[in-house]
Amino acid sequence: MTVVTIAVTGIIAVILAVSLKGVKGEYGTYVVMAAGLLIFFYGLGKLTSILDTMKEIQSYIKINNIYLSTLVKMIGITYIAEFAAGICKDAGYGAVGTQIEIFGKLSVLAVSMPILLALIETLQVFVS
Repeated sequence: MTVVTIAVTGIIAVILAVSLKGVKGEYGTYVVMAAGLLIFFYGLGKLTSILDTMKEIQSYIKINNIYLSTLVKMIGITYIAEFAAGICKDAGYGAVGTQIEIFGKLSVLAVSMPILLALIETLQVFVS
């Protein structure tokens, strides 16, 4: 599937959801959630090529595995949080979606703390 196919899938799901909104509103939400999950799992399939590229970069440059794994975790947290928040907001529960976004941001910050400490230690070595 290409970006065009995914975009068309999303547009068809939204059009179907809008047409179902007049009959039963919850069916439209289910259609959008199903399309979102389809796109989400297709996006996970792309993760394999990203990880392969990161391993190739790591073979050229000696980078600690912790940095790359942290980067992948941050990307995953961001993607899942945005996906879940979007579904909540589309369903009319914007407050829950906003809370998911805030928790996702805090999670990214928590995961990135070891990298921040390593950066500060490196700067301390240069300053001393």
